[in-house]
This record gives sequence, structure tokens and C-alpha cells, in this order.
Amino acid sequence: MGVKILTARQAADLVPNNINFATNGFMGASVAEEIAMEIENRFLETGEPNNLTLLFCAAQGDGKTKGLNHLAHEGLVRRGIGGHWGMAPRLGKLVIENKILAYDFPQGVTTHMFRDTAAHKPGTISQVGLGTFVDPRSLGGKLNPLTREAEDLVSLMEIDGKEFLFYKTHPVDFAILGGTYADENGNISIEREGVRTETLAVAQACKNSGGTVIVQVEKVVEAGSLDPQKVEIPGVLVDAVVVVSDIKYHMQNYGTQYNPGFSGEHRMGLSEFTPAPLNNKKIIARRAAMELKDGSIVNLGIGIPEYISSVAQEEGITNKFSLTVESGIFGGNPQSSIDFGVSLNPESIISMPSMFDFYQGGGLDQAFLGFAESDKEGNVNVSKFGAKLPGCGGFIDISQNSKQVFFCGTFTANGLKTEIKDGKLHILHEGSANKFRESVEHITFSVKTAIKNHLPVMYITERAVFKLTEDGVMLTETAPGIDLEKDVFAHMPMKPIISPDLKQMDARIFIDEKMGLKE
Repeated sequence: MGVKILTARQAADLVPNNINFATNGFMGASVAEEIAMEIENRFLETGEPNNLTLLFCAAQGDGKTKGLNHLAHEGLVRRGIGGHWGMAPRLGKLVIENKILAYDFPQGVTTHMFRDTAAHKPGTISQVGLGTFVDPRSLGGKLNPLTREAEDLVSLMEIDGKEFLFYKTHPVDFAILGGTYADENGNISIEREGVRTETLAVAQACKNSGGTVIVQVEKVVEAGSLDPQKVEIPGVLVDAVVVVSDIKYHMQNYGTQYNPGFSGEHRMGLSEFTPAPLNNKKIIARRAAMELKDGSIVNLGIGIPEYISSVAQEEGITNKFSLTVESGIFGGNPQSSIDFGVSLNPESIISMPSMFDFYQGGGLDQAFLGFAESDKEGNVNVSKFGAKLPGCGGFIDISQNSKQVFFCGTFTANGLKTEIKDGKLHILHEGSANKFRESVEHITFSVKTAIKNHLPVMYITERAVFKLTEDGVMLTETAPGIDLEKDVFAHMPMKPIISPDLKQMDARIFIDEKMGLKE
């Protein structure tokens, strides 16, 4: 039985109004870009489809115009329910302007919601999100005033005396997905993709909801010619296939058209390594790298934590630990910027829901994450500040369940300039925004939950290191050259607890040569 083959515009014309609409992909990986473009074109021409509820795990995008940014039009979207919003700023703008209903849930939870929808379960039960802005005792994941008047999608429940959150699932009426090849029977392979993401879970959720599944691919090949080990979506789940009109609309990730080293088809040589210059980011990454343990399974967040990989490579300790990426990747060299989510020469690529099973179950030994701001108690916000709406992404799943958590970021932001000279840190111009504040808009990392779970937590900055204690945030180390009163306490809402063993950060961090971490 042959699969129906459509153009992207024909696929776009099939999307009904007033439905739940789902996509797959991580950043720009495995995204049905051309179909999304044509849905936007159709809406601009006709006003349809309209009143869609977008269901997504990571709002696919390049931070500008691609992915779900194509659907960010008032009227086209009525509601969004997802994990990470940051790479779809046009969608975020509609949220901030109070023009659409918007919910933000942990990314791992959203992957499991698709899986539970496929199984016709009424919701997803998880402890992930307790104590954060997702908790119904706080905001319930609601992102703007409009949504606060709408229905609650997460509720608190108790099982065997323990608190859990119940996240309501939603049927999927229409899904657009990305894959590599389709055969004539509609089987979809992913051998040229750098990720599996939540592709299968979304296809199953949509098909079992009685919905329509359309997949964008590079080519259609002869029935039976695909390696069944590489088929991610069985043909029985696929209603139609779109063969991309131009390969530029079918990128492996938004930063790279195609690299066989991302998909594991070939092992690629690493480009010539250049050590990062000695600056604030490298200071933080060096101090963090000192915490890496032999045999540790690690997640590095986006931003400053990415530099830890560079420091490890410079120091020759990359074989000391195993890197993972929440998109479903073990090993290799995780990529950054708009190629974040894929890895060069990965050792294993599993589905995103399965990776979050691993994360939520405590599989990570160490997580090194960025922090935008922290309150006086040590709660961390990375999900929303003013007009900026990154969303929580996998941050809650990871930070709540790793065996150790390290928050890595500069002490102040917006204009911070420093100089490292004679083994000392000198503040030349202070940042205008203090990272440690009286309160935060969102609690994305909950101190109360961390202390209850006996989670070891450190906050690493370029000038000071803190650790979380039951009594509050404790200062444990300072950089050489720093004036405690002027450079630290003056930029905090209250004076932290001072460790009786307060010491200077390792002098090797501030010298422009290898630290010798391998020894």
C-alpha cells in the first residue's frame, strides 16, 4: 500500500482550525522546516489555519525566524504548551504581550506527556517541578496574566505519603515531523539525523488520537530498501510524506546543513583545537572542571558550562568523564550555539523521552548548568525575566535529579569587564545587573526541594564560590585580588554565611598556562 506524497503547501492546506498541533525536534534538528514555512504562508494568505494549540518539547528554532517562529502569528496560535521556548522568540513575544495562552513545563515531562498520550493515559505523574514555578502552589507553569485566568494543567497529588505533580495530557490532532528517507510504504528512517528526539512518541500520540501524521523527508525510496534498524517511524503511523523541494529546508541542525559525524555515519576528525582565552568564562569553567570526577556521567548546560568541555580538552582529561546531551546523546563532542543538541562522533543516540527517564531517575552524576539569577535563599531562575522567555527546558529535570549540581555564571551581568594580571582578578567595570537578588520572577531551581533531597549544590562565579547549606548560601572561596566587601557583599541582597574555612580559589586558575588537572 503506497504512502501519499504531498508538496509542503499541500500538507499545510490539510491543517484544520481549532486543533492540537504537534511538532518534533531539538533546536533545528529533525524539524519539518518547509511544512512550517508553508503553514505560515497559507495563514498570511487566507487566515487559516487558526486557533491552534501548539504542543512541543523544545520550541524548534534558530532564535530568529525558523521552526516554530513561522507559526508565531496572532490568530494562528491560540495556546502553547511546551518545555523550552527560547529559540522561538517570535512565539515568546506573543506570550509576553499577553496575546496567547502559554504554559511552560519541564522538557522531560513534556516528552513523557506525548508518550502517555499515545497510551491514552490521562496525564503524566512526576515529582519533577515540585517547588518550582511549575508547581500549582506557585504559578502552575502559567506564563502570563491571560493564562492565569485559564484552566490548570498541572495539579498536586499524593501517593504513599509523597507529593507528586499530575500533568494533564492532550490528544494530538495533527503532527508534522522530520526524518531522512521514506520508503513507498511510509516507513521513515533517520540515518542522516543527529538526534532521535521525541519523534516516535509524537507519531504514536497523534495516530492513537485519530490524528494526521505528515513527515518531511529528503527522498522516497523503494519499499523494503530501508534498514529496519534505522526506521524510527513505522509506515502504519504515517498518513503522508513531503519530499523537501530544496535540501536547504532540511538541515541537520540550523547551524550545519549536514555533517556525517553528527549522525554517526562516519567518524570525523576534530578540528584543530584552540584553547579558550583566559577570561571570566574560562575562570569559571576551570573552577568547575576541578569538580569533575573519574567515571562521572555529566550534563553540560548551554552557555558558560560549554567551556568546561574546552578546558577538559586543553587539560587532557576528556576521558575522565562521559558527556550526555538531553536530546538523547551519549559521548562525542557536544556542539554549541545553534548546533546545540547534536554531538560530533557520538557513542549512542537514544530517544529524548528515554534520556529523560535516565535523567529523572538519577542517572546523572554531575550537572553543570548556567544561572541567570539567584535569590537570597539560593533559588535559581533561568526561565523568565521581564520580556525574556527562555522557558525551563530540561533545566528542572536535570537540576532536580542529578547527584551533584553546579551553577556556573558571572557574578554580575551587563557590562562586566575584568582583567587577569599577576595571578589576580581585577574588576575594571562592574556589571549593571546583580545576579544575586532579593527575589526572582521564576523559581526554576528550588532550594527547598534540593535540601529535602539532600542534593549537593555549588554556585561558581569568576570571583567567588558558594555552596548551599541547610542554613543558606555559604561563601567558601574567593578569587585572589578580590575585595570581599566591595566586590562581593556589595552586590548581594544580604551577606552570605561565611565558611569557617574560607580560602582563595586555586591560584592555577588565574595563570595563562595549563593547570595540570591531568596529574
